[in-house]
Amino acid sequence: MTTIPLVDLAAAQAEIAEEVRAGFDEVLATTAFVGGKQVAAFEREYADFCGVGYCVGVGNGTDAIELALRAAGVGAGTGTGTGTGTRAATGDNVGADEVILPVNTFVATAEAVLRAGALPVFADVDDEHLLLDPDAVGAALTERTRAVIPVHLYGQAAPVERIAAACRADTIVLEDAAQAQGAVRDGQAAGGLGLLAATSFYPGKNLGAAGDAGAVLTNDAELARKVRLLGAHGSERKYVHESLGFNSRLDTLQAVVLRAKLTRLARWNEARAAAAVRYDELLGDDPRVRLPATLPGNIHVWHLYVVRIPDRDAVLARLHEQGVGAGIHYPVPLHLQPAFAGLGHAAGDFPVAEKAAGEILSLPLYPHITPEQQRRVADELRRALP
Repeated sequence: MTTIPLVDLAAAQAEIAEEVRAGFDEVLATTAFVGGKQVAAFEREYADFCGVGYCVGVGNGTDAIELALRAAGVGAGTGTGTGTGTRAATGDNVGADEVILPVNTFVATAEAVLRAGALPVFADVDDEHLLLDPDAVGAALTERTRAVIPVHLYGQAAPVERIAAACRADTIVLEDAAQAQGAVRDGQAAGGLGLLAATSFYPGKNLGAAGDAGAVLTNDAELARKVRLLGAHGSERKYVHESLGFNSRLDTLQAVVLRAKLTRLARWNEARAAAAVRYDELLGDDPRVRLPATLPGNIHVWHLYVVRIPDRDAVLARLHEQGVGAGIHYPVPLHLQPAFAGLGHAAGDFPVAEKAAGEILSLPLYPHITPEQQRRVADELRRALP
């Protein structure tokens, strides 16, 4: 029995293999292993792709969120964003800046907030799109709120303009754009909707590296400078360190891979969108399957195709038995994770996200998935449903 994976990176890698090999040869020949023209070129090209002024490559997406927060002065409440280390996930961090974020996101979003010295404040999502609910953001605001992180989930942008309107004028909007590379909201690409944006280039993303990598995007030259400074040990000149920083830079070899994929990203996103339409057609007449919805004003790039179904765990097990690599993004909301038990939340605090967590199922989707594979996925899903 042939397995259909949730994500298949092999076809994309084969498409770029020669270009990447030539780029690697150049890097190895010039020994420009850190920084250099490949990194600078990718930063410029990705900034242009997202319609922003500046892109700063960093080590990974988690670092991107943390460095963006610190550059914007969000942290332990000192106004400097230079917290003294990772805070525990408790509600008694007196004086810490608060950062509102959705409860249904990967742990890194909240983890980075704590690493910056700030306190994550969870909020629920809307039932239709599972994106951060502006009303929930407004309800979560306090005098200590310094920032909000809308997560662009599954391939579409959160309603950043409505979220910003629910906040005070001085609240920083930092997009978590890791799942929406190439997505558009009201004519603006994801990554240019807030003051800053953070993204991950983890291999499974729409724009994925051959390992860990990330970036911070902004139109603010000074914020871009601060992010770059923080990611390079607080130094712009060798052995001169104007602040404490970190070692988080985009690897040159990863820049080679990302440049090769970036030229194909629009076409690959179009292929994802066509596959999503095909799933809609294959499953749209089954009342047991709740199809994903696109928020008005959005161009969706379908990082994931997520349906909602009854008896999800049993269905998932049956799919795996039949060689269909479906998954769950995400099975446990952050407030119910042991790492955040100190924040004092309990089951029932965020009912929309909690209910969805028991129903969501991610079906195999990638640019090179075939109609035949999708028909098999749909057939196996129908057979597995109660």
